[in-house]
Amino acid sequence: MTSSSPSVFRHALVIGNPIAGAGRGERSARGLSEGLRARGLEVELHLTAGRGDATRRVRGRAREVDLLVSVGGDGTLREVLDGVGDESVPVGILPMGTANVLSLDLKLPRDVAGALELLARGRTQAIDVARVNGSLGFLVTGVGLDAAVVEELERRRSGPISKSSYVWAALSALRGYATPELTLELDGQRAAGPVGAVLVSNIVHYGGVFRLDAGRRLDDGLYEVYLFRDARLLPMAFAALRGFFSHLPGGSCEMRRARRVRITSPVPVPYHVDGDFGGHTPLDFEVSATRRRILIP
Repeated sequence: MTSSSPSVFRHALVIGNPIAGAGRGERSARGLSEGLRARGLEVELHLTAGRGDATRRVRGRAREVDLLVSVGGDGTLREVLDGVGDESVPVGILPMGTANVLSLDLKLPRDVAGALELLARGRTQAIDVARVNGSLGFLVTGVGLDAAVVEELERRRSGPISKSSYVWAALSALRGYATPELTLELDGQRAAGPVGAVLVSNIVHYGGVFRLDAGRRLDDGLYEVYLFRDARLLPMAFAALRGFFSHLPGGSCEMRRARRVRITSPVPVPYHVDGDFGGHTPLDFEVSATRRRILIP
């Protein structure tokens, strides 16, 4: 569901990750803030100082502004969306991260001038968000091999993430990797199993590289659940090729849709939320009753 802003924005809070985009985040956030001021808006600029900082800042100011803008990657955007809470403040995006998954889905501009034009139009789209073991998620939650890579990346991380960072993390995670046995409940009904890996997704471009089901809707109250029955390395490699050249589901991957997902396992299995390491199973996922609104072209 889309809509247009009934009035011109007056007061914006710009949240910028200064190290995003190989250090271009601060410059872009300042340029965007200056551009908004030139258009007559009162603008506050906040440069994040660490994990969780964006959420805290937005929570303290969401009721006093009529526009929020996230300048950074998917992690920064997730913190901004978490900070909005139940408020109806629309969120603009200037993507500066490694994957920028939602910006790929929605074809968002990646430069200051393009972002300013998008914000001026005021056209918004409602999107579903979810709670994943208490944390907010809005893109994709993964359990299994991809989460093992993210966990290894978190262990190795010492600064900004590049695509090569994922390569080294993947090589390390694959050493000695054992396929887990996951048990799923979808909206209270146990799925036939076991399953070796799971994606619970509201996106098309996974990781900025692989394509998932293009029929997903951002605001239907459901997420697509991709079940990988055989999650050994060779079948997963074939699934990756299918996702790269065509789309998933298909082959050994099947898809369901659900509002609530519970995942358990005999031994703890890593999971990630929107590309950030979240912890280990058990995992409880539920689409929230309250959506967020983002600005789109």
